[in-house]
Amino acid sequence: MSFTSTVEHRAIKTHIVCTIGPDTKAVEKLLELKRAGMSVARMNFSHGSHPFHQSIIENVREAVSIDGIYCALMLDTKGPEIRTGKLLGDKKSVTLTKGTKFLFTNDQSVLGDETKVNTTYEKLPKTVKPGDTILVDDGLISFKVEKCIDGEVYTEVLNTGNLGNIKGVNLPGVVVDLPAVTEKDKEDIAFGVRMGVDFIAASFIRTAANVDEIRNLPGVADAGIKIISKIESEEGLDNFTAILKVSDGIMVARGDLGVEIPIEKVANAQKMMIRECNYAGKPVITATQMLDSMINFPRPTRAEATDVSNAVFDGTDCVMLSGETASGKYPVEAVKTMHRICLETERVIEYRTLYTSLRKRILAKQNGNISVSESICSSAVKTSWDLRASLIVVISESGNTVRFVSKYRPHCPILCVTCLPLTARQVLISRSAFPLLVDSMLGTEQLIQKAIAYAKSLGLVKAGELVVTTSGVIEGTSGSTNLLKVSKAN
Repeated sequence: MSFTSTVEHRAIKTHIVCTIGPDTKAVEKLLELKRAGMSVARMNFSHGSHPFHQSIIENVREAVSIDGIYCALMLDTKGPEIRTGKLLGDKKSVTLTKGTKFLFTNDQSVLGDETKVNTTYEKLPKTVKPGDTILVDDGLISFKVEKCIDGEVYTEVLNTGNLGNIKGVNLPGVVVDLPAVTEKDKEDIAFGVRMGVDFIAASFIRTAANVDEIRNLPGVADAGIKIISKIESEEGLDNFTAILKVSDGIMVARGDLGVEIPIEKVANAQKMMIRECNYAGKPVITATQMLDSMINFPRPTRAEATDVSNAVFDGTDCVMLSGETASGKYPVEAVKTMHRICLETERVIEYRTLYTSLRKRILAKQNGNISVSESICSSAVKTSWDLRASLIVVISESGNTVRFVSKYRPHCPILCVTCLPLTARQVLISRSAFPLLVDSMLGTEQLIQKAIAYAKSLGLVKAGELVVTTSGVIEGTSGSTNLLKVSKAN
């Protein structure tokens, strides 16, 4: 691997997803985040009311109207979860001591103390068995199941720790019987449909049927909302191939995943999911604790910076910030830092080698069979390399052609020319892609010239440089990609 740039790198390829919180939802702050590199504004529906999230949506749209730079909206569902109950006497926490006995009960009237707590999962005694592990509060306290009797689970505390009110419960290696979509999720998604969000990040997806259930909720499919499946459990990993097939993208949600599976397996799971998404040509987002220390400090740790860089090397389309931008002290600095790390990593990727390797493996996985559209897109990427083109222009209504081009990881930016605002926003999770919205898809040559002029205004193309365009010769017809053209920027 060379540590000098393999091409003249004029724009970041990896997109940045930012979680928006009370301190970052103002229009002025959103403009700062966008200038720093934010492509997608994420709303975490585990927190906040509908009016709060509506204010985020409205402010993002106002920010877009001010600077003209698109930003997509992502609704992240709370999802099904298991939590402990409240503690006795309004205590904030109680100390559990290693080696002591502890009881989990289904009796919701029981208030917790040093010996017991209730949980929201009524089927817990039927789900776990002696020898299983129960983790509470992101795994900070571990329990070993000893026996399950009459709706109660008797355990031994494996490490000393403080148990607070209403903490999350994980059951690593256990198949849980929880609904894919809770009533709260249904209400939140209905709100998202009404507000016109672009993506639903679906929490705790365990099977392909979970994805289908969300897509079949009223309005989701009709609105064209893309579903990003969050893989957060061993069951989700076991069913990953089927989940990927029915999803529009994947989020590697390392928070709960790092509790549900042994921590030493998380990196391999991340690499596997990114690799399979790359082969399938579906966007993948790497998330959780990427620059976590920047919640409180203006610089990340070396390990965090390396983590972001490795995700880019692995092939992620997006990297995500959570608490760093939702509640951190340095939200804009965190985005700028992530932008610099991604840009520097992208500079040294050997794109020609990457293209050759990807194409070989994709053809093998697809038994040598690819569509005409994908073949043209693959050829567009190869042509861009052969001619050292500075830009690939994709004329696409639906954005599917953009995803095909992005799949083969070109060295240069991909400019998606579309007449649909939804498509313009949704390409913002595909690596290297950015949009240009036009009034009509008619007149291919005029669209190419308009795209080149726009790219020149952004400093992505210089006079005399070559531009590769892929489109359909049947103008205005979605899904008819069969044209490859090379132009010179004037």
